[in-house]
Amino acid sequence: MTTDAYFAELSGSLRAAHVPEEQIAATAEDLRAHLAETGTAPEEEFGPAAAFAAQLGGLAPAPGEPDERAESWTWTADLFNDRRMLAVHGDQGWEVESLDAIGRFVCRRTPGSALRWEYRRDVIAGRRRSRVLDELTPEGWELCGEWLVYGYFKRPRAATAGPAGTVGAPPAAPQRWLFLSRRGRAVLAAWLLLVGGAMAAFFIGVLGTGGLAITIALTSMFSAIYTSHLETATGRARQKTGTGTGMADRD
Repeated sequence: MTTDAYFAELSGSLRAAHVPEEQIAATAEDLRAHLAETGTAPEEEFGPAAAFAAQLGGLAPAPGEPDERAESWTWTADLFNDRRMLAVHGDQGWEVESLDAIGRFVCRRTPGSALRWEYRRDVIAGRRRSRVLDELTPEGWELCGEWLVYGYFKRPRAATAGPAGTVGAPPAAPQRWLFLSRRGRAVLAAWLLLVGGAMAAFFIGVLGTGGLAITIALTSMFSAIYTSHLETATGRARQKTGTGTGMADRD
């Protein structure tokens, strides 16, 4: 079977499964790019077109389009732990749609035929933003959220892993929503201690309302700066030793 015939059959099967046309086109484009890189035949790389389409038939709908089957889940992690947890949850089929106002990952998953997702985090502050986007977009990475100076990017594994990029029987949604590392818990404990002391001072009349607000704001700001500094230093140390978490970071 020729490449064009394979993708014609694949597209027809996806269309019959009611996958939106724009997603069919995007998927075909990603898969063709993968084949161009590997130099392999589509049937050899992905298996029979009809069977592969059945695995991809549960592609998540385009943003903004409702899907009654889709699960929703919102969670968060500190900067020391976010990339590791994104890798874990992405492998379970959770797609990050956005980050909300307080930095939580808003996710969606279609049960039964979810795609596996891979994620990366990059510094996109200032003039780095356009450069990072220009480098990552051609590789299939899509910006899915921003927090502090960081941008979070996603792409489906199906484009690079073939049939292995889908989740046949995803586990149930986790009951937890907060995933903190040991250092993250230490920073949070210090923040709570300082803010608790400021509130105690406010209630006994030592600190006024303005002083309380300033104290909390400064404590939060320095906590975020310190956390970012520690995480960046850790990332650089890992780069020097050749170890990492499996997600890219260009701090």
